[in-house]
Amino acid sequence: MSISPAPELNATLAPEPLSPSSIASTALATHPIDILRFNTCGSVDDGKSTLIGRLLYDSKSLMEDQIEALERSADITGGGQINLANLTDGLRAEREQGITIDVAYRYFATPRRKFIIADTPGHVQYTRNMVTGASTANLSIVLVDARTGVIEQSRRHSCLASLLRIPHLVVAVNKMDLVGWSEERFREIRDDFEKFLPRLDIKDVKFIPISALNGDNVVSPSPHTPWHVGPPLLGHLETVHIASDWNLSGFRFPVQWVNRPHSPSNPRLHDFRGLSGQIAGGVVRRGQKVLVLPAGITTSIKQIWTYDGPVDEAFCPQSVTLVLEHDLDVSRGNMIVGLDDFMPGAGSNLHAKICWMHPRPLQRGKKYLLKHTTNTVQAVVSEIENRIDITTLEPRSAPAELALNDIGEIRLRTAKPLFYDGYATNRLTGSFILIEQGTNATVAAGMLLPPKQVVRADEIDFVI
Repeated sequence: MSISPAPELNATLAPEPLSPSSIASTALATHPIDILRFNTCGSVDDGKSTLIGRLLYDSKSLMEDQIEALERSADITGGGQINLANLTDGLRAEREQGITIDVAYRYFATPRRKFIIADTPGHVQYTRNMVTGASTANLSIVLVDARTGVIEQSRRHSCLASLLRIPHLVVAVNKMDLVGWSEERFREIRDDFEKFLPRLDIKDVKFIPISALNGDNVVSPSPHTPWHVGPPLLGHLETVHIASDWNLSGFRFPVQWVNRPHSPSNPRLHDFRGLSGQIAGGVVRRGQKVLVLPAGITTSIKQIWTYDGPVDEAFCPQSVTLVLEHDLDVSRGNMIVGLDDFMPGAGSNLHAKICWMHPRPLQRGKKYLLKHTTNTVQAVVSEIENRIDITTLEPRSAPAELALNDIGEIRLRTAKPLFYDGYATNRLTGSFILIEQGTNATVAAGMLLPPKQVVRADEIDFVI
């Protein structure tokens, strides 16, 4: 992101600070059409791919050539009905077996919101794919077959959504047409699911009866469910409140690169030096005091540049270029934080939950590359503490290794200290991946546990 500052580079007084709630309101007012990222999950053959196809088809988000390709497909049913699952199940093996294997992403928009959909597989064999697709989601749709009700996979994927700190959950009770649109059956499934909810740390849960194949309660309300109070699925997706999902307390800015335009046609840019990256948490304002890590030097924000020009303040997850008041030695991998009541954790001994994604098991003592925000460091697995039973979120006894699709708690030792937050506090500064040296294969996705001690800025003694 190369940002060319305007000729006037004079700093002005910082505006009055805004509260996190007012920042969220400002975000909605400035960007009335925001982006909702969601994933679908559930057991095999619960209708995840069909639901996404129905959303795209009924919301008129498909191109004519896509519809023509579906009509020409050999997978048209005997009654001449288009197989909407083929919009996301693109692999030949997926179409042959009628299951989802890989993660498929689709994009569509309505006048009220833009959407990024991740169609994730339901089989336990592809847990790593589900974790990958859900890692950036604001909302998760768990499909439940009305005939079979809540089964182990339903609980498993709900636990994964809770583990990944997805703030919104929709339980879509699918294939209601096959149980005669029974309100009693819907309530039975809802009551069964609600018994399981206390184990999950998800505050916003909605239940919607649908038929993905026929389109009932997907885009338009169904005449078959007069007993259901609330909007259809798309109506809920358009209106669910996500502006406050981002962490707006505790400014975090991992530096991605140093921006030096040096434009020959504009001599004013010869001395410009900005720090570009994505705000990973909190709010930054012009004139605000900040701390540069790991140097531990305090400075202030002179200017904030965006693609559209200079602004007085910016907030997570905007991408910006910051100009500091002092010319400091700052480079990629450093982090700029606000002088708030709490600081990020700092250390080289990390405690984390991981999902293992490689056929070769994770073994104690093996070295990997750990990528955290814009930092990549060498790390060694010092201890495997336990394997987590994903259907209950309870830890089991310490295993000798973690196999493919296992989720467990480990301890890591890094070659240099990292600055981080617990994943429950900040999904951006609390997540990481492990990379196998030599092959560069991503072998694990990790969620950092909170640091043992949260301290103020003036209490930290940094070691460079």
